[in-house]
Amino acid sequence: MYITAAGAYLPGEPIDNDRIENILGLIDGKPSRLKERILKSNGIKTRHYALDEAGHTTELNEELAVKAVQAALAHSDLTLDDVEMLAAGTTQGDVPIPGFASMVHGRLGGRPMEILSAGGVCCSSMAALASAYRAVATQHRKNAVVVGSELVSRSLKGTKFRRESNGPLEDRHLDGMRASYRAFDADFLRWMLSDGAGSLVLEGKPHTEKPSLRIDWIELKSYANEYETCMYTGIAHKNSPRVGNTWLDLATISEADKAELMRIRQDTELLPQIVKLSVEEYLRLIKRGRIVPEELDHILCHYSSHFFKGEIVKLLDEAHLSIPEEKWFTNLYTKGNTGAASIFIMLEEALNSGRFKPGEKILLMVPESGRFTVSFALLTCVGPDAKPEAKAPTDGGTDAGRLSTPWRPGEISSLPPLARTGAEIAEAAANSPLGGGFDPGDDPMVRRLFLDLGIVWADFERMLRATPIIRRIEAGQVTIKDYKMLLRNLRQQVMEGARWIARAASNISIELFPLRSMFISHAGDEHRDFQMLERDYCAVGGSLEEIVNTPKNIGSEALSAFMFHRASQPDPLDLLGAMFVIEGLGKHKAGRWAEALKQQLNLTNKEVSFLSYHGRNDDNHFDRLRDVLTSGVVDDDVAKRIVKTAKVVARLYALQLEEMDNI
Repeated sequence: MYITAAGAYLPGEPIDNDRIENILGLIDGKPSRLKERILKSNGIKTRHYALDEAGHTTELNEELAVKAVQAALAHSDLTLDDVEMLAAGTTQGDVPIPGFASMVHGRLGGRPMEILSAGGVCCSSMAALASAYRAVATQHRKNAVVVGSELVSRSLKGTKFRRESNGPLEDRHLDGMRASYRAFDADFLRWMLSDGAGSLVLEGKPHTEKPSLRIDWIELKSYANEYETCMYTGIAHKNSPRVGNTWLDLATISEADKAELMRIRQDTELLPQIVKLSVEEYLRLIKRGRIVPEELDHILCHYSSHFFKGEIVKLLDEAHLSIPEEKWFTNLYTKGNTGAASIFIMLEEALNSGRFKPGEKILLMVPESGRFTVSFALLTCVGPDAKPEAKAPTDGGTDAGRLSTPWRPGEISSLPPLARTGAEIAEAAANSPLGGGFDPGDDPMVRRLFLDLGIVWADFERMLRATPIIRRIEAGQVTIKDYKMLLRNLRQQVMEGARWIARAASNISIELFPLRSMFISHAGDEHRDFQMLERDYCAVGGSLEEIVNTPKNIGSEALSAFMFHRASQPDPLDLLGAMFVIEGLGKHKAGRWAEALKQQLNLTNKEVSFLSYHGRNDDNHFDRLRDVLTSGVVDDDVAKRIVKTAKVVARLYALQLEEMDNI
């Protein structure tokens, strides 16, 4: 899944620091005593406002968003009529109702489409991006446009402020020092925030002529359960929300305004916590292997003030994870802090200026202080000739595109449906492990079974490509740590393979004695396979105790339980479908993976013996399977059960690979 184009719109001309109060206006006719202090700290030199010199609003927030979308589409192969989804994020729309995306769509035009309005503060645009990403990655939509837009200046005008009194509502008894902090909290944001919009175009394939950004994964996590409210409006104080005490609970909006509920406030005492939280989350991602710092080429971080960049750098230095200065990119100093729009405006400038080169990796980092949310995304720049990747969502934890890092336990791929035209069915069947010379003959049942299993295999290959471990092997990005994890997570299930095959044999009736013999013979072939896994694990630096004592992951538990359940049924011929899938892995995949691991990790045959063995020998097992399928013992009912079991085993085997170390 790719970002194929980006656009931005900044209203009016750049406003330097000397002109801010000319536009926003004075409070009670007096210049701010805090302005210079705050501007010196945040480092912003110019910003944009959708206000004229008289302080009148010149454009709506929805208009800013529309112009950013139009700018993005101008860089895209798509037209407005091609767009299938619009996801919009903002802190405050122009009207409370309807949703912001509805208003943007109404002004933008185009055809009927799916829309999504993401609320919040700075991370609302990333939430919108994550939703659009999933929609396109799962092929629910062919494309999507995402926009982050802010028009905050009209809430920062001097006419919206008056000098703090003793405070509204229950804050009337605050002491003078607390009232002073509240004055700072209200005035602080006047010199921090400005207007603008940024937009991205998402498609399932790269741009035909220009570099695109493949989305490897997106993370967005709220810590509101652990932190108090930091940035807010509509209440008197961050600790005051309760029934009857919000702006909508007062008799009129005028009363809410007089009670100072309508001011945007920032608890500046709490604000530094978002820096610590962002760095902590960054370190967690490194620990989980999602971020490999030395592989990053660009860091685009939405920090609201230059001061906070210094704090981030300081914490990273203390963790010995410094990021070289040349990798950082921001346009905060010239474009201002535009909240939800900031990361897209930043990305637009970097992409359209040619900063990114194919093969480079870009990390997006967005902390939000509303009530403490952090969001990250890893992107890879690709050229027009890049092949579209397998699509599957991450995020919430779900992933799409080719992952360059491992995954979080619990990420399960949502796979797009398999098209089933006649040509595609024939191709699927020919490419399955049963293909390559197998002749189903003229029996309609055998031919149908052959095609159905081919479709199961095609779906299974899609599932495999969507699992992070297989993507890493096939993309040349695997590590020894990955390989050890694969062996560790396969061992228990492989060890039980001979047991369920033997149990199945014991439940086959005497009338099917040749099949019982085949199952017993197969169990004999498999019963020592787990020992090869153990030897391989020790050969690459693992310990026997570790691999022996590793519990089955949750996918392996599900697979094992299903296999023993089916093996315990009378005449479990449907397990031929399980053999088709599992032995098919050996025939079609294991040998290739062994060679890839040897090449990428400088391993020898001794260290990949399990995969190499199955790559060489599982074709013999398929000869037995082909013989059974054409022996006459498989009728229509058995064939249906074989296909059903093959589908279940394919999904559970993929789940086993997705749930690595999730025990």
